[in-house]
Amino acid sequence: MCPIVAPDATAPVIAIARSRVDARPELATLAAHFGIAIRDDDALPSLLLDVQLDEQGALRLVIAGDEREYGKPLCVDFVAGRVDHRRRFGGGRNQLIARACGLNRGALPSVVDATAGLGRDAFVLASLGAPVLMVERVAATAAILVDGLTRAQGCWDEEVREIVLRMQALHGDATQELGELVAQWDHPPQVVHLDPMYPHRDKSALVKKEMRVFRTLAGDDADAPALLAAALEVATHRVVVKRPRKAEPIGGIAPSHMVEEKTSRYDVYVKQALR
Repeated sequence: MCPIVAPDATAPVIAIARSRVDARPELATLAAHFGIAIRDDDALPSLLLDVQLDEQGALRLVIAGDEREYGKPLCVDFVAGRVDHRRRFGGGRNQLIARACGLNRGALPSVVDATAGLGRDAFVLASLGAPVLMVERVAATAAILVDGLTRAQGCWDEEVREIVLRMQALHGDATQELGELVAQWDHPPQVVHLDPMYPHRDKSALVKKEMRVFRTLAGDDADAPALLAAALEVATHRVVVKRPRKAEPIGGIAPSHMVEEKTSRYDVYVKQALR
């Protein structure tokens, strides 16, 4: 397991409050598994990993901070909200990500989402039938991702339960250990999907606050060229990279082709054709 990204060992950007560990002993196990610090309540950072109740009274793992700065507690929900709306009304195989990954031409490749985040893109691909491995390097994000996947596996929605059976989540740094992570999966890495952190064009308050959480945890992806190199080494068929529509290709490496929409695009690096 890779450690959480932090300026130094004594000042983590996220932690678990010791008082919460006393109330929820399972948080101690989670802290040990993901390498997340436990801190006294008088020495807490701006973001906390915690267990809270959702609107239905069910437990969920969240990343929480000052709501004026970071918005409502962040969790992974594959059953309701934005993910559910995108599944029902997002455009199916005509979506930009589906076209970039080759799903719109009848292929059903296995996909590694090497910048998984909250798993939203991975869920779209899995909902279209693709097996997906989610790799997330930030420990706290990986923790809520695994929690969301586990809750979805036992949810009331049969269709969602079938979709998440095609999804697996691993914590690790794709730049350094993508090959080792993929070796733990039961599928070949035909497509590697990358969505490096960049200034978001959506100016809504919700998105800006959510992105603020991710930037606090991980910063910008300054190592995006190394991530692309790792993906090109591992992928058997293609690598797809999400970019702002007018941005330069990562590392100046020209893609085989691009798939574009109004504000963003995918650079597609083809190694061999999908069948």
